[in-house]
Amino acid sequence: MLESLERLPDDPILGLAAACRADPNPNKVDLTIGIYMDEQGICPVFEAVKQAQQILMAQEVTKAYMPPAGDAAFNLGMQKLLLGEGSAVLADGRVGSIQTPGGCGALRIGAEIIQAAAPGTRVWVSDPTWPVHIPLLGSVGLQFETYRYYEPSDHSVNFDGMVADLKRAQAGEIVLLHGCCHNPCGADLSLTQWQTIANMAQQQGFIPFVDIAYQGLGDGLEQDAAGLRTLVDQLPEVIVAASCSKNMGLYRERTGLTLFVCKDADNAAALVSQAKVAARRVYSMPPAHGAIIAARILEDETLNALWQSELVAMCERINGLRAALVGKLNASTGRDFNFIQNEKGMFSFLGLSAEQAIRLRKEYGVYMLDSSRINVAGVNASNIDYLADAVAKVL
Repeated sequence: MLESLERLPDDPILGLAAACRADPNPNKVDLTIGIYMDEQGICPVFEAVKQAQQILMAQEVTKAYMPPAGDAAFNLGMQKLLLGEGSAVLADGRVGSIQTPGGCGALRIGAEIIQAAAPGTRVWVSDPTWPVHIPLLGSVGLQFETYRYYEPSDHSVNFDGMVADLKRAQAGEIVLLHGCCHNPCGADLSLTQWQTIANMAQQQGFIPFVDIAYQGLGDGLEQDAAGLRTLVDQLPEVIVAASCSKNMGLYRERTGLTLFVCKDADNAAALVSQAKVAARRVYSMPPAHGAIIAARILEDETLNALWQSELVAMCERINGLRAALVGKLNASTGRDFNFIQNEKGMFSFLGLSAEQAIRLRKEYGVYMLDSSRINVAGVNASNIDYLADAVAKVL
């Protein structure tokens, strides 16, 4: 039976990263996979995480399963981080959540709940979006429609196109939104535009599903959650998928959260019960290590202050890399790359053709997606000149 299965190609992003690792070019530059890298090209461990981990190792007395909904302190800490300490929906008990294996697990549990409530529901997804969104959500049977989002000609949000497309979204349908630091384009909605989406959801009855994987890497923890909170403050139902991979560096610990804002406390409890049953059939029990560490950081005043200072430094470095890259590219190519500095988070499109991106890989060892999406955090002082020169040559 098993011998009938054919070999499948690697994931395109992971495959490119593997090709870069195997490339013998000493000047190679890896701008592929979305992981934060420091100036030495290493994905660092936060000092706050190290300290929380040491505390955990000293205090941990069991490796028994976590509760089905995950660590209670983690759930509460993440609810406050996402919605704000003074959130009215938290005070009203309208929020339920469940710890998940990373942001992918959070998206999957959200999809399971949507499918259970209304099988085959249509989900509106931005064009472009993270490549895993559609296969991940579609695996439970949801259907898809795309809405215009990014305008390549001027590297901005095509908000008029987005609004025109979402006017066709019907009551009970889902609109998937990137909470901040849009992956892959880095072009974010303004707070005024978030308000427009909230008004449309209220009038038309569609339900926002917010994927917020980069809170703190755009303009700051509070600012990056402002769009999400605009929706939550005005709508009866919102679904959220959150991740600690990026803003705490807990990539391999698979630490995420699915959060439901519901019409009342009873409905929130019902949603959590549904999520626990869905989790049981998908992965059974959540992993413990990352969630306990994250909870400790979120609830401990000293660790929280340390973490936030590290996160601010990371955000400032990414924004500084954007400015430096703009200067180098403008000088080497004679073209205008200022749009890179206006975008948020780790990603940007350079505006190159697929042929040019392929030439960069083959001739210069500069690895980016064929769409010319780059991970800005892969740039550093030792490779920025080489990168800018290589881009100039293929242009």
